[in-house]
Amino acid sequence: MKASVIFSTYNSEAWLEKTIWGFSAQDETDFEIIIADDGSKPATKELIDALRPQVKMPIIHVWQEDNGFQKSQILNKAILAATTDYLIFTDGDCIPRKDFVSTHLQYREKGYFLSGGYFMLPMETSVAITKDDILSGRCFRLEWLTKHGLKSSYKNVKLAVHGFTASFLNWITPTKATWNGHNASGWKEDLVAINGFNQDMQYGGQDRELGERLFNKGLKSKQIRYSAICIHLDHKRGYVNEETWKKNYAIRANTKKNKVVRTPVGIDSNQ
Repeated sequence: MKASVIFSTYNSEAWLEKTIWGFSAQDETDFEIIIADDGSKPATKELIDALRPQVKMPIIHVWQEDNGFQKSQILNKAILAATTDYLIFTDGDCIPRKDFVSTHLQYREKGYFLSGGYFMLPMETSVAITKDDILSGRCFRLEWLTKHGLKSSYKNVKLAVHGFTASFLNWITPTKATWNGHNASGWKEDLVAINGFNQDMQYGGQDRELGERLFNKGLKSKQIRYSAICIHLDHKRGYVNEETWKKNYAIRANTKKNKVVRTPVGIDSNQ
């Protein structure tokens, strides 16, 4: 297969199902899906088992016991489970447009990682999206979205551009091409070389810190935020706290200052 798509989930079956349907409708089908499950209850496994026969792509379910927010650890376990050499990362609350995987494959290049963005939806719109809306692609059309609660914004242009215009906007955007957990990709060998995600980090910047170590390793990045599109379903974030943010900022500061490449607590802690 050409790639492994990795995304995390935690007790969010409704959003997870929409994400899986999004990947089932891709114009490129030669990839595997790896669901990094950070301790969900049995309902998540039951959903995955029910959907697996309905989806062309193989689905690998990697689960660990619930020990609080341990996304970095479960993503490292998913990296180990990947059977391909190119890994595409998103989240279990992001529905990919049909060209999401093919776009990542189109722009991949040795010595680089890819940096995409997301299009945030309000709760009203998130709930309204059905399986048929996803399979038909209508949930990516501005006309449909505005009828279902999306407000007008200059940011909406992201869903309206394609081809040269999207490439041009990728080039001129002031947004830095960082590693974004909801939409990024890279070579497995590069991620293994830096020992994956730092498991000392909980919510808040652990994806950026991984990208900073990739830069320290000598990699460059490409911006594809207007080409690789996914819509982000709304949800609460009960796992956010100031103490964790401060700890993570300190780790990132050390990574930048000391040009850290390999995290001391990462992939090899799970082998």
